[in-house]
Amino acid sequence: MTMDTGISKKDREKIAEGLSRLLADSFTLYLKTHNFHWNVTGPMFNTLHVMFMEQYTELWNALDQIAERIRALGVAAPGSYRDFAKLTVIKESEGSPSATEMLKQLLAGQEAVVKTARGIFPAADKAGDEPTADLLTQRMQVHEKNAWMLRSMLDA
Repeated sequence: MTMDTGISKKDREKIAEGLSRLLADSFTLYLKTHNFHWNVTGPMFNTLHVMFMEQYTELWNALDQIAERIRALGVAAPGSYRDFAKLTVIKESEGSPSATEMLKQLLAGQEAVVKTARGIFPAADKAGDEPTADLLTQRMQVHEKNAWMLRSMLDA
C-alpha cells in the first residue's frame, strides 16, 4: 500500500536512515551501560551502579519509540547486532575499565547520541515531520542531561 501522510517517500527514507543510526547508537549505548552496571567496582560502586541502571532502563524504553517511528515512516527498522555495528559510531569497550574510564566512555556515548539526533533534524524539518522532530527533541534532552550528570561525576 502507498502511504500518503504528507511526507514524500524519499524524505521518509532519508529520515528513517537517520533514525536507524539513532537506534543503533542507542542500542549500543544501552548495551555498554548495562555492561558497566554489572561490572563497576570501587568506592563509588553503589552510586554508579544505580545511575547506570537508571540510564540503561531509560535507553531500553527509548529503543521501541525510535524503532516504531521508523516503522511509522514505512521503513523496516534494523534489529540485529550486525546492522547496529554497521550503523553506530559508539565503540565497544574492551576488558573491564576502571569506574572513571566507564564514566568517560558513557559520557562520550551520550554525546554521540545527541550529535546523531541533532544531525537528523534538518531532514525532519525540511519534510515537516513534527513527530520525528518531537522524538529527537526528547532524546536530545535526555542524553544532554545524562551527559551533564556523567561529566559532573568526572569533575569531582
